Amino acid sequence: MTLEEGDTPLIPAPVVSELTGCEVWLKYEGLNPTGSFKDRGMTVAVSAAIEEGAEAVMCASTGNTAASAAAYAARAGLRGAVIVPEGKIAAGKLAQALMHGARVIALKGNFDEALALTRQVVERNPIALVNSLNDFRIEGQKTGAFEVCDQLGEAPDVLCIPVGNAGNVTAWWKGFQEYETAPVLHGYQAAGAAPLVEGHVVEQPETVASAIRIGNPARWEDAMNAFTASRGEVRAVTDDEILAAYELLGRREGVFCEPASAASVAGLIKYGAEGRVVCVLTGHGLKDPTTAMSQAASVVTCGPDLDEVERAVLS
Repeated sequence: MTLEEGDTPLIPAPVVSELTGCEVWLKYEGLNPTGSFKDRGMTVAVSAAIEEGAEAVMCASTGNTAASAAAYAARAGLRGAVIVPEGKIAAGKLAQALMHGARVIALKGNFDEALALTRQVVERNPIALVNSLNDFRIEGQKTGAFEVCDQLGEAPDVLCIPVGNAGNVTAWWKGFQEYETAPVLHGYQAAGAAPLVEGHVVEQPETVASAIRIGNPARWEDAMNAFTASRGEVRAVTDDEILAAYELLGRREGVFCEPASAASVAGLIKYGAEGRVVCVLTGHGLKDPTTAMSQAASVVTCGPDLDEVERAVLS
């Protein structure tokens, strides 16, 4: 069950390279079919759900998983249901889930509560859980590591990656291991939602980077094992640092990603690295138009007069 996901571009980043002294590349996962890396795993998870006779698929989500699950469920002719934290999902992602026909439930709680309830629902019904707890998701997402190695001709020295529910860093490490290589993994969490950094569950995670607003990652142990095995680390970046990297990528590199994606670049700029570095940009900027408009310059208005238009252009 596929929407032809994968084969996303690996884009050189000369401005970030100059800032950091590294050779930096951007793996732009925002060009997957629903605009995020989630599609790599969802194609496998939904295919497996069909094979296992599931009548529906379900997930808890901060947005991207909801959009991806809804799209692949629609493609498969399955019912899709997603639980999202009320008022905490970006507009672009909510629109996707609704347009693909999923039943969207807004929970008066956070993502961690949504996931706990989702797990209980699927245990009692013929519904497939398609969160990153599903091992098929990891099998699909590991292909990002294969692609980077193929695109570069070898593994990078360092991989920088945003960390929310920790399924993606788990999957990339699995992919590199199967490729028989071992770059250093640098993971970055938002400072207001950094349980792996702080070493304990964050009960009320808060960050502008909604995709990584998670206080109790489902793949906590797997991710920490990956950081340890790769001689890497997981560290925190502030919302201001994330938004600065977000703006830098859009204005200087011409790459529009969602705020959570920019955490990988924000972390590289803040903490540094050496050698050839790949930063994973997990989602497209149109996922969160509200944040984009709040950070961008205002629209310039003028009348239908040549002099007015010229002044507006040149001022």
